[in-house]
Amino acid sequence: MDQALRRSLKEIKNHGDDRLPFGTYWYRYGPGEHVVDAHWHDEAEIFYCIEGETLFQVDTDYYPLAAGEAVFIDGGDLHAGHAYGTEGCSFFSFVFDTNLLASAHYDAVQENLILPLQERKATFPRIMRQNEDYEIELLNHITSIMKSCSDKLPGFEGAVKGHLFLMLSEITAAQKTCNRISNNRNENSKIERLKTVIQYIQHNYHNPIRLSELAALVPMSEGQFCRFFKSMTRQTPMDYINSYRIRQAIELLREPDRKISGIALEVGYDNISYFIRVFRKIMSCSPSEFRKRLNEQMKA
Repeated sequence: MDQALRRSLKEIKNHGDDRLPFGTYWYRYGPGEHVVDAHWHDEAEIFYCIEGETLFQVDTDYYPLAAGEAVFIDGGDLHAGHAYGTEGCSFFSFVFDTNLLASAHYDAVQENLILPLQERKATFPRIMRQNEDYEIELLNHITSIMKSCSDKLPGFEGAVKGHLFLMLSEITAAQKTCNRISNNRNENSKIERLKTVIQYIQHNYHNPIRLSELAALVPMSEGQFCRFFKSMTRQTPMDYINSYRIRQAIELLREPDRKISGIALEVGYDNISYFIRVFRKIMSCSPSEFRKRLNEQMKA
């Protein structure tokens, strides 16, 4: 399946299920492509760069990430990926509910490892590079998780869970856990304002959205809002809305009986020519070309 289909913001999708509460995703992006729109979800996430470089955003901080490096996102953190470098990039994303690690009974593991992780009092380092021994060990566990999820041999679920436990144990022993209970009220306020706007876009993308509507949510003047939004996402509000609408259109293009003109209307475009122009700008192909490529991949 074309990896662009998996690009999708709080994020309206399930990552795994009650029996296996994690999702795994492999992505590849060309040079200059916008990587991941700003979004968040209740689950934690490990983002591992396989090739190239990405500028990864978590809340209001930015981290350049090169091949062989990883970033950890706590549940609820706003995050996004931006084009960085000239080669494009590929990466592996592991999204998991921390309840995956919870003990059936309240024991020492639950008290000393899992609750501190869930409460963000003792969580994983934000960035894992190959600078120190403990970082190399963490990255080795991540690549092992990636291989297990790719191969899916019988019992792979236990291997994934085991590696996560070992990662927690090792950072605790090395005193490398991080307390990320934020006391920065100003930053928290900015993030919550942005989340309010993003949720509004998600719930209303199929209707016309005026800049004045979004600015009133914060509230700010339209000029202040545009500056605020771009400083937080590196996109203008309209660029973000278009990107989100096209991601929804991508999912609808998977259904062969849907007409492209109908899809355009469903995701908020009443002008088919404008929809095709925006789609081509974001995806580097027309909707019909994308659907044709998808059909060819499904037949292969």
